[in-house]
Formats: sequence, C-alpha cells, structure tokens
Amino acid sequence: MVLEYLVDLYDYRTDVLRLLKEKCYRKGDFTLSSGRKTQHYVNCKSITLNGEDLCKICPMILEHIEPSVKAVGGLTLGADPLVTGVAMMGYALGKDQVKLASLIVRKQAKGYGTNAYIEGPQLPEGSGVTVLEDVITTGGSSIIAVERLRDAGYKVDRVISIVDRQEDGEADDNMKEANLELISLFKLQDLIDD
Repeated sequence: MVLEYLVDLYDYRTDVLRLLKEKCYRKGDFTLSSGRKTQHYVNCKSITLNGEDLCKICPMILEHIEPSVKAVGGLTLGADPLVTGVAMMGYALGKDQVKLASLIVRKQAKGYGTNAYIEGPQLPEGSGVTVLEDVITTGGSSIIAVERLRDAGYKVDRVISIVDRQEDGEADDNMKEANLELISLFKLQDLIDD
C-alpha cells in the first residue's frame, strides 16, 4: 500500500505550496542566522520533519536529480530529513537511476574518532553528489557542504533547495561563483503572493 502511494506521483506542487504558506512562512520582524533583519521568515522543518509532508517534497526533488548522481548530501540540520527522505524514496520507487546514498555534512569536525566532517557510506572518488537545502538565503551553508564534499573527492555541481529567499540574487551569484547550479522548488515570492 505504501509503495502504491509513493508510485502515484501526481503533481505535489500545489499541496507543498499550501503547506509552506500555512506551516513554514511567517511575516513580522525577524533576525536571520546571518544577523540580517527580515520581515519574511521561512522555516521548513515543520514539513520536512513530518512523514506525510516529506513524501510530497521528495518526488519534487527527485525530478531534479541527474541519473549520474550517486548520493545526496547537505549540511546538518536543515538538509538531514531531505537527504534521508530523498534516498529512501528513490529506493522505494525501485528506479535504478535514483538509488542514492545519503551524506550528512557536519558544521564542525566530530572532534573524536576519525574527526570526520561527512557521515554516510564511502563512495568512489569522483562520485556525483547533489546538495539539498531547505531554505537558501545567501547559499553559504550549501557552499560549506559543497566544499567539504569536493574536498572528500566528490563531484558536486548542483544544489536543490525547497525555498529561495531571493535576497537580491545573492544566492544565485554565490552559486555561480562556486560553479554550482541552483534549483529552487519555490521562491519566497510564491509564499507571499495571494
């Protein structure tokens, strides 16, 4: 029954946009982790940490994963449910081109054992990895993950986010400078338009 639900991949865009507006977006006076002030706050964890909602987001992300990609990864904590959910859904769908490993990138080295920045299976050098992000503002968190994955010998050329906060095109500029393609499922404008 679960597999039938997952295979019936109708267009989730309308549902996910509604969820983002209802559960993730708030208007007011907020300070972002960068220290910037904003009137528009987006926190996707209320839907990425909900199984039903995550099952609607993951097919949308899978559509943008190239067949050559062997893993999805991202900086902890925002990317954790996405990385796991996308890899699980790819497996559940039974499609060879979406059998993906999950890689979690730490903000700081473990500090013990191997002092690893990356958790997950060891893949052959040169394996393709796509970085996932819940909300992207400047792209800084994603670029940290990309740099650590590239330092480990992986090929990373794409970042997929759920929401792009559209901060004066700063994320796009930073991605281009890092030789990355940015794909965002939604823009902030989608959430605030009625």
